Amino acid sequence: MLLSFSKRVGAIQALVACLSVCAGSAMAQSGVRVGGAQDEPLGPTYGISEPDMLEAIEKKLKRMEKSGELAKKMEEAKERSIRSVQYPKPVAGLGNAKANKTYYFDPSVAVARDIRDEKGKLIVKAGTRVNPFEFASLHTWLLFFDGSDKRQVALAEEIGKKYDWNIKPILVKGGPLELGKKWKRRVYFDQGGALVTKMGIQNVPALVTQEGKALRIDELKY
Repeated sequence: MLLSFSKRVGAIQALVACLSVCAGSAMAQSGVRVGGAQDEPLGPTYGISEPDMLEAIEKKLKRMEKSGELAKKMEEAKERSIRSVQYPKPVAGLGNAKANKTYYFDPSVAVARDIRDEKGKLIVKAGTRVNPFEFASLHTWLLFFDGSDKRQVALAEEIGKKYDWNIKPILVKGGPLELGKKWKRRVYFDQGGALVTKMGIQNVPALVTQEGKALRIDELKY
């Protein structure tokens, strides 16, 4: 059983007191006098010499600043940050679509807890599976593709123009800012592969649309 904070403090204090008594008893039994100004020294004593951590860090930074190493490190960190935004880490585990393939994903989710309105009336009971397409529709299609593959980029642009850009272009690799500047429209990136993993997409390019109450996924041969 876990002790309360006050009980734990009391237990620690009792333990310290006990150790002090035991130590004093042991020293007395060994012939060492304890607790007085006339006590004989146990042996030579030395001051604790330990460099101050903050002072050591400050000295190192000053040396790095003086040598120009600090400015170099800061510039490298800045360049890494900019590059990570321009070219996010590619989504791992995806292949290239070798054939046209269609499959479906059910977006239904199980409600974790009861959902009630402002008056406390139960709307959805915990454990109930709810399909978001019962309340809304997917108006914009999703197109996942590799922005470093020129053929996939060309196909994505062709599809976008064909459907008057009623799609959200989503990269799994490449530079979204660079491509967005070229197309003069926003290009997204599936960070960490969250969406492709959720929908079970294995190959790109892949076009995601709504069919009934499910998401239709078409892997597009190119």
